[in-house]
Amino acid sequence: MNLGRLKIGLILLLSLSGFAISVQLALGKKKDKHPTANPQMDEQKQAVHALNRLTFGPRPGDVDHVLAIGVDKWIDQQLHPEKINDDALDARLSPFRTLRMDTREIVQNFPSEQMIKAVADGKQSLPSDPLKRAVYQAQLERYQDKEDRKQQTAVAGADKVADDERTRRQQERAAADEKIEELLDLPTDQRMKAVLEMSPEDQRALTGALQGDKRDEFMEGMNPRQRETVEALDHPQQVVNNELVEGKLLRAIYSDRQLQEVMTDFWFNHFNVFIGKGADRYLLTSYERDVIRPRALGKFEDLLVATAQSPAMLFYLDNWLSVGPNSDVANGIPKQANNQSRRRIRNKAQTSQSKGKRNGLNENYGRELMELHTLGVNGGYTQQDVTEVARVFTGWTLKQPKQGGGFTFEERTHEPGDKIVLGHRIKPKGEKEGFEVLHILARNPATAKFICTKLAMRFVSDQPPQPLVDRMAQTFLKKDGNIREVLKTMLDSPEFWAPNAYRAKVKTPLEFVVSAVRASGAKVTDAMPIARQLQSMGMQLYGMQPPTGYSMKADAWVNSSALLGRMNFALSLTSGKVKGVQVNQFTEQKDPQQALAVLENSLLAGDVSKQTHDVISARLQDSKISRRKLDAPARPPNTGLIAGLLLGSPEFQRR
Repeated sequence: MNLGRLKIGLILLLSLSGFAISVQLALGKKKDKHPTANPQMDEQKQAVHALNRLTFGPRPGDVDHVLAIGVDKWIDQQLHPEKINDDALDARLSPFRTLRMDTREIVQNFPSEQMIKAVADGKQSLPSDPLKRAVYQAQLERYQDKEDRKQQTAVAGADKVADDERTRRQQERAAADEKIEELLDLPTDQRMKAVLEMSPEDQRALTGALQGDKRDEFMEGMNPRQRETVEALDHPQQVVNNELVEGKLLRAIYSDRQLQEVMTDFWFNHFNVFIGKGADRYLLTSYERDVIRPRALGKFEDLLVATAQSPAMLFYLDNWLSVGPNSDVANGIPKQANNQSRRRIRNKAQTSQSKGKRNGLNENYGRELMELHTLGVNGGYTQQDVTEVARVFTGWTLKQPKQGGGFTFEERTHEPGDKIVLGHRIKPKGEKEGFEVLHILARNPATAKFICTKLAMRFVSDQPPQPLVDRMAQTFLKKDGNIREVLKTMLDSPEFWAPNAYRAKVKTPLEFVVSAVRASGAKVTDAMPIARQLQSMGMQLYGMQPPTGYSMKADAWVNSSALLGRMNFALSLTSGKVKGVQVNQFTEQKDPQQALAVLENSLLAGDVSKQTHDVISARLQDSKISRRKLDAPARPPNTGLIAGLLLGSPEFQRR
């Protein structure tokens, strides 16, 4: 790099750092209040506002479309997603087979270590299907290799085994690179056939060496199942997780049922489950597809019951392991014991309990159900209520979750007797006790207030106006928790449409990244690089370990480092440097200032402050001066740079 280019690079870096700081200051200055006495927005701003709040951001042409059919009609369409044709999205998702599989199918096609161990122990046979069999054999080889290293370490020592392993892997990698070059000369079908004919050890080495462009070239022309098989030879579980992540991003970017996707994201975050916990790596696909999305605009109680019975939630919060202290299982009562024997054994067990003996009651779900899912932290419950709810939900468990088993009620682990929850006596009814408690919680005024506050926080303000929350809560209680009706109350409110609500909510990293891709009109052929960008911004999809979910508030995301990361992403996106994402020329204007004016309108509907306009305009002027100093020939304006700076601006950071 010559000195002139280096100077330009340093100037750009410094200017971006300064711009990121100015963005932070501008974001901090914006007041997030919503007076209702002010006149309402004009029609253009209403369309932009609706798109910013009810979608993941407008695409080119969306504002004109909403204006053409009318804001009210467009909102009504979004509130009834079943009436919106989404075939184009379905076509994009068709290569991801796991998104259509039930959990048992996923586990069988992309085996867990537990299933591989069962094969190694002779408890399960290898599948007959050649593609599926190849995946099992590759993982069986990995498992056996791991067991062999354990034995070698015990004999030769960890350092010697580690050195030998490094040498072996280096040799395998060199051989794999040569084999890849050889296979690339073959037609696709012959290439796949050659892979299946390799030994499991060589398959793993080859697929482990497939990275970046080489991976894409190797799998070009393969059908979805062949591509999945190649990836699964190295890490079957990762195929499941990657397809789940890609599916979420593609839905957010391309679905015409945008409000449904926004609400699916909202409810998943509300009923958060962490993908990194054991069987949940397999259970989350069904959880989001079958539990959350179909009920995102339905009745809250239906959603609450579905999450309570979801294998993903039962596993995540450990309720499937909860055993009633006085249950048959805890007290060692045989299945065929008579009533007299049961009483004698239970009395003996109660004596043991008085001496401090514990019997496996797990309160995780009971606590989070009230604190995070329904009543809220100040919802009026006590620790005794937590314990009683935990007793109610004993017996709500799973059949072999690591093999894709579903919900079941196990009477023998259920705590017998009455329970008192929030002053309500729950009489012994087995599984039905849980439904009764969920019904009580779903209809509690504290739940209505808590849920409506969170909805208003997502769609209106970090500090939502209390009168609006109160009206939404009244609708919640009156309409039996109908989420669509609650949203209608919000969308009919003066608070939602108040002028100070316009671009007043700071975007989360997910909202920012997806809205930038949508605004740029980019074509996404591989969403995983976008997912990695989100991870670097602190918002890994499905990666929030605590049950609280990610924050929706600005203060969690606004700082100089984070905003500089957003700016870097915006510039990489608009310059075509995000792998798997293709952007077109933004404008054909030859003059930089004219190009800036066009892009301000197309990317931000003209909503650019004088400060932002002047900062970017000065940056363009600095570039022109720098080129003159270097005697560079005249060039057309760098529209990618202009677009990137606009996407990183305070105005675009807000929705």
